[in-house]
Amino acid sequence: QIQLRESGGASVQVGVGGSLRLSCEVSGYNYSNHCLGWFRQAPGKEREGIASIDSEDRLVYTPGTRGRFIISRDNVQNTLYLQISSLRPDDTAIYYCAAKPRLWACGVLVASRFNYWGQGTQVTVSS
Repeated sequence: QIQLRESGGASVQVGVGGSLRLSCEVSGYNYSNHCLGWFRQAPGKEREGIASIDSEDRLVYTPGTRGRFIISRDNVQNTLYLQISSLRPDDTAIYYCAAKPRLWACGVLVASRFNYWGQGTQVTVSS
């Protein structure tokens, strides 16, 4: 069973224009057949996909996120990352890493399509 653990604390506060990198340790996955992704959920809104990366290192970004958001991974450390730059107040949300045990349709960034979730990190962007 895939397990995900977001590190760096339950809550992060950053000023407008700043940047941060979220980390998620992943275990229990099939190295050759899996999909990892990042989602976020702002207050009163549905969970939305940001980006995904599959076991063949193919990347998909939700329209509007490419450029400020960068998904990457370290296969030695079994860690998934999300780099966010030029942070804005509307980036305030709980950020989740997610996984599913197959690479098929990895680019379909719909929360219900992902089976396993990290515990979430509250990111607050303040002016």
